Amino acid sequence: MHIHILGICGTFMGGVAALARAAGHDVSGCDRNVYPPMSTQLRKLGIEIHDGVDADQLGIDPDCVVVGNVMSRGVEVVEAMLNRGMPYKSGPQWLAENVLHERHVMAVAGTHGKTTTASMLAWILEDAGKAPGFLIGGIPANFGESARYGESEYFVVEADEYDTAFFDKRAKFVHYRPRTLVLNNLEFDHADIYKDMDAILWQFHQLLRMVPGRGRVIMNGADENIRRLIDQGCWTPTETFGTADDTDWTARFDDMVERHIRMRGPDGHVAKARWKIGGMHNLENALAAVAAAASAGISLEQAVDSMSRFEGVKRRMERTATVADIAIYDDFAHHPTAIAKSIKSMRRRYPGHRVIVAIEPRSNTMKLGVHNELLADSLQGADLVWMFRPEGMRDDFEVSLKSLGSKLRLFDDYDRLVNDMSTRVLAGDQVIFMSNGGFGSARQTLTALLQRTRSG
Repeated sequence: MHIHILGICGTFMGGVAALARAAGHDVSGCDRNVYPPMSTQLRKLGIEIHDGVDADQLGIDPDCVVVGNVMSRGVEVVEAMLNRGMPYKSGPQWLAENVLHERHVMAVAGTHGKTTTASMLAWILEDAGKAPGFLIGGIPANFGESARYGESEYFVVEADEYDTAFFDKRAKFVHYRPRTLVLNNLEFDHADIYKDMDAILWQFHQLLRMVPGRGRVIMNGADENIRRLIDQGCWTPTETFGTADDTDWTARFDDMVERHIRMRGPDGHVAKARWKIGGMHNLENALAAVAAAASAGISLEQAVDSMSRFEGVKRRMERTATVADIAIYDDFAHHPTAIAKSIKSMRRRYPGHRVIVAIEPRSNTMKLGVHNELLADSLQGADLVWMFRPEGMRDDFEVSLKSLGSKLRLFDDYDRLVNDMSTRVLAGDQVIFMSNGGFGSARQTLTALLQRTRSG
């Protein structure tokens, strides 16, 4: 079967393309922005990519068109697909029907930590010899790829609550029908899709309705919105996790710099390990993954031992360079909660060092001003903040940042921001670039500039 994917260069749709190719299908696709690393990964798999969204590409007459949620009515290729009566499906529907059916789906859902937790769970299963399949919205360093078909019944999927397609406005995850479900946390996000927290809870309620009674729900025991969700109805046994002693699964750090972890399971057994990640939020992510792995028969001791070999995820506090004792990181944090947690973790791991943040608030929710009041508070833990002001930000954006005072430097030009940073960073600084986009290659530019001016 020949499958043509619209919006193929997104992380999710690129993963769908890789899975379709692994299943033996002929795969092609298109996108508006065809660039590495996704374009390189797909072409290595023998997948032809058309640059653009014109109608002419449909002349290849595919058996099925798989439509990414980046596509909308009015896009030329979409209108041509509809006018010609071509068969089409969303990415999540295709995934459910062709990959997830008859498998033990382990879905990781929630506002924060989905990519990291799903990566950790996939690695625990892999390290235990389970050979899982997975589709993750990032690239786990242990695998070097965001998707794999797998050789066993187990499949780990990052369960995103964003809408499915222009013709299906339900959350993507309602298609997945998991047997094991992780609920990391719930906060208001995606203001371009959901009007309030109740709207988000309703979508998650639909997800809970699909988890079988013989399945398992692993939930954050300290999250009030998750408790509200469960109160709406749950027909599956639940287990709680957290850093407090009143949850079924608990964890803590055994040292101040977050190098040693300790976890306890529902039966009271304890396991310890040294790891490479750090951060209280990542400790909770790891605990959720360990608890979920138990539904595949993996012991606490084995799962915690696997975490000692977990290498992290690309763009999740990834240290990309060290120049003249200045450490530079790439971090996907773009919600105030995640921003604050990343800064706090860095302070704990590197006491006595300055934590420098460069941030690009580019999500639709940020541009709508939903998080304006929270953004400044989330950045208070940083010593200096370079803020890029994207086009389309509301007029009250700058006013909301006044509490940052002299630690804030605001720019609307990437090069000027980088040049200013290069004159102010010092040896020993931990410099974090935070964005869910490319940040105008500012991180790479600063790295190259420091290599020219500070090295040797």
